[in-house]
Amino acid sequence: MAAETRLLINIDHVATLRNARHESFPDPVAAAIECELGGADGIVFHLREDRRHINDDDVRRLREAVRSRLDFELSVHRDIVEYCCRIRPEVATLVPERREEVTTEGGLDVPAGGERLRETIHTLLEAGIEEVALFVDPDPEQIHAAAEAGANAVELHTGDFALARGEAAVAAECLRLTAAGRAAREAGLRLHAGHGLDYANYPIFRSALPDVDEVSIGFAIVARALFSGMQQAVRDMAALVKGQHSR
Repeated sequence: MAAETRLLINIDHVATLRNARHESFPDPVAAAIECELGGADGIVFHLREDRRHINDDDVRRLREAVRSRLDFELSVHRDIVEYCCRIRPEVATLVPERREEVTTEGGLDVPAGGERLRETIHTLLEAGIEEVALFVDPDPEQIHAAAEAGANAVELHTGDFALARGEAAVAAECLRLTAAGRAAREAGLRLHAGHGLDYANYPIFRSALPDVDEVSIGFAIVARALFSGMQQAVRDMAALVKGQHSR
């Protein structure tokens, strides 16, 4: 029997709200604690090179406060890789990063990452980080390249699935996800997924990829929390992820 899917919450959007007014609140660390109280299996954050939302002090405090899994998203920038090695999260997820983007727009081009990407993966694993994942599009070629580069996990970019409109387009994206999941399992990689997943599309996603180890969801939960509170928003999503009725 497959293990239950873990739900990790991305709290970057809380930091974005704080920084919009150059305030000290809302605190993303307090949000992370609320997420855990609501049933989250872990917390995700992205320390960008421009520090547009999460900053170094947030990361330090998250490592001290979070009692569940911590997933540190990062580029291959050497200073951030070194900081990640000092923090030693349970998961380090390497993602592409462009300063002009609002949010991450697609997966890594793993073959183009070359030796720099391989060295970064090796450095993170040598630091004692349990899982090093590459954020990739649901493309078997990228997944096989991730395994060859030394990663032990992939996070499938679900943005195209989330944006698909119409029955045929959604079905095509589901087939891509299913094939990518199969490729990841065949390559011996742990399977994560995220980007654009929400309360409406998650049941469809789950039908395409029922055995995913871990999903990362942020914006939809933070948006619902404005009306229901963070703990309830997390409970609602956890009920979908774990196939239960909301409490």
